[in-house]
Amino acid sequence: MLNHVLIPSRWMFVLLPFLAGFALPAAAATDARVTESYGKLPLHFEANRGQTDKDVHFLSRGPGYSLYLTAGEAVLVLAKPNPDAKHDAKARVKSVALRMSLVGAARKPVVSGLVEQPGKANYFIGKDPAKWRTNVPTYAKVHYQNVYPGIDLVYYGNQRQLEYDFVVAPGADPNKIVLGFKGADKLQLDAKGELVLHTKGGDIRQHKPVIYQEIDGVRRDIDGGYVRKGANRVGFQLAAYDTSRPLIIDPLVLAYSTYLGGNGFDGASGIAVDRHGNAYVTGFTTSTNFPTTPGALETTFHGDSRFSHPFVTKLDSSGSQLIYSTYFGGSTSDASARIAVDAHGNAYVTGSTQSTDFPITAGAFQATLTGLFGNAFVAKLDRSGSELLYSTYLGGTRFDSASDIAVDRFGSALVVGTTSSGDFPTTPGAFQPVFAGGDIFSPLPSDAFLTKLNPTGTGLVYSTYLGGGGNDFGSGITLDALGNAYVTGRTDSPVFPTTPAAFQPLPPPPVVNGGVVNFNAFVTKFDATGAALVYSTLLGGSKFDAATGVGVDAHGNAYVSGFTESSDFPTTAGAFQPTVDLADRHSHSFVTKLDPTGSTLVYSTYLGTLGQAGSLAVDAEGNAYVTGSTLSNTFPTTAGALQPRFAGGREAFVTKLDPTGSALVYSTYLGGFGDDFASGIAFDADCNAYVSGQTNSTNFPTANAFQAAKSDGPPFFGNLGTDAFIAKIVDVLPAPEGGQGDDGMQHNRCLREREADDVESSAAD
Repeated sequence: MLNHVLIPSRWMFVLLPFLAGFALPAAAATDARVTESYGKLPLHFEANRGQTDKDVHFLSRGPGYSLYLTAGEAVLVLAKPNPDAKHDAKARVKSVALRMSLVGAARKPVVSGLVEQPGKANYFIGKDPAKWRTNVPTYAKVHYQNVYPGIDLVYYGNQRQLEYDFVVAPGADPNKIVLGFKGADKLQLDAKGELVLHTKGGDIRQHKPVIYQEIDGVRRDIDGGYVRKGANRVGFQLAAYDTSRPLIIDPLVLAYSTYLGGNGFDGASGIAVDRHGNAYVTGFTTSTNFPTTPGALETTFHGDSRFSHPFVTKLDSSGSQLIYSTYFGGSTSDASARIAVDAHGNAYVTGSTQSTDFPITAGAFQATLTGLFGNAFVAKLDRSGSELLYSTYLGGTRFDSASDIAVDRFGSALVVGTTSSGDFPTTPGAFQPVFAGGDIFSPLPSDAFLTKLNPTGTGLVYSTYLGGGGNDFGSGITLDALGNAYVTGRTDSPVFPTTPAAFQPLPPPPVVNGGVVNFNAFVTKFDATGAALVYSTLLGGSKFDAATGVGVDAHGNAYVSGFTESSDFPTTAGAFQPTVDLADRHSHSFVTKLDPTGSTLVYSTYLGTLGQAGSLAVDAEGNAYVTGSTLSNTFPTTAGALQPRFAGGREAFVTKLDPTGSALVYSTYLGGFGDDFASGIAFDADCNAYVSGQTNSTNFPTANAFQAAKSDGPPFFGNLGTDAFIAKIVDVLPAPEGGQGDDGMQHNRCLREREADDVESSAAD
């Protein structure tokens, strides 16, 4: 946490974080405003320059609350509406104060601000300029040194919540830490080990402390939690741990991570997140006891368990509860690929099905299965997961499979995938209404397709093939604010439709390996009507290249992830990893950023070796979140990573690349001793990453889990069966040497910029 304590040879660490958030009684409707206000806690602290009582060192203000940090206390003052004072303006708001003190601590610890923020606070109150306070510095953190011998305390804001950590040096005794509370009517430890403070302003909940060690590159949680020390006091108890190894402060927090599965094979293929931090996950299951919820669309497995069914699961923001979970499909083989969510919490799912009894709604665009080998499907579930708003087949008479889905602001779903059907449904005026075919050696020649359905799922807004004379596969889609669709995939077509000014309009000379012509990735931008290409470019070298994920930023730059076997894959100078060993014939992940015209690479980089990137997302600042899997024990990880070392088998990875493509914001393995595959990634408004995938590891890292242990697989497979997994990673990392921040912390870019905006707004006010 602090520069002078981040030395494992000298220090041992215990992380005791407390996320304070309100959970008010359902009946207390008038208290809802307090909850909302506190949830917007700014991520900065003002130094006291005379704007408040002299005993206060730092303070933080916001709508409905004030926080004061003195030498020995943290005082939280809540403004609660007073319904009994309807005619007295001053009495309409009642103040509720909660005080937390450190019992037996140093009376005058050294208190300092850390990470000064760019904005200042100003106070122009009254007519006397001598009482005005201007250019008051603000900080991201407040550091208390040696509150107990060898123990520091750090306050900071994280995800709009107050958090504070105790940093315990070797030889220091964490049992000395005792928290005393005043202003709470009752103190309670609930069944989850969380501390609940019942106040007149509502309940203040502090989560169970997170304590762990890192052993052989794998996180090992150390059991511990709160313990009562009296009516209004709590301390901490820790289980025995390996004293020869450090207890590591890992600021990249695994907020939650959970298995999800039953007695068969289960895997998550896609994930989306709504504005409340709820995660929507889809994938496949053969488990007859997959966890479902009462009232969900389909709670019972139908058909033969040899065949997979899709599932759709919505987890709450804590990751410990299912809001809903449902099977979805027919009686034979079905699988969902990706999921999207709209502003109302409706989930849109796409994939492929061979079931003639797949659930289809009245008035759907295509009511029957027509494909000899299966059709794609598109479905929309309501926010409760109990009703199909629409569900339709999508395809022709051979084989069709959807691989990704996006939803525009009007509720129209756009689907990308692959078809071998010469009669796939297209629309008049679409860019390519006719199937281009494939090579004569292919049993199922294919084109990519892009289809936009209307908001009710009853008709097509537009639908088009995308392909040349070879085989073309669509894998990813994203939309910009104007409704332009960016599609990516792979092609071996010598005449794939590209645009003249594209970065790579023609493929490299064909290279034949064992009689198979290698593929190139492609990136194609359609206009909002689906009638024309804004640009279309190939992307690759002389061997096999495939794009799997695509994102776009507010400026129209397209970001592409995938994997390549080409040592001459196009990269840029200054990129994080511009080259690979020419003798290395393995697959390498790549991340590429194209300018808005599709004619120039902003950056392009390899990412490790022996790996395949599976999915990509891009935040408002242009950071690229990439996930996939790797067999490499040298995959690039960053200081303070959640899991810096390879654990064995095939390992999932989660990487965040900065907007220039020259540095990793963070990069971590994620997995256990078995095989772990990450396939979906998303992020929330606070830039926390949500990852979904599939694992057969019995020691996959879990935290605050709905399902903490892996389920046994089917008979004769046992633990070789797979479960889905869902993990949320909080983005706060130590900076590399020479990094930003007086305390050695490199904060999430979007959070840091939002903090600066908040501070500047506060100064303006």
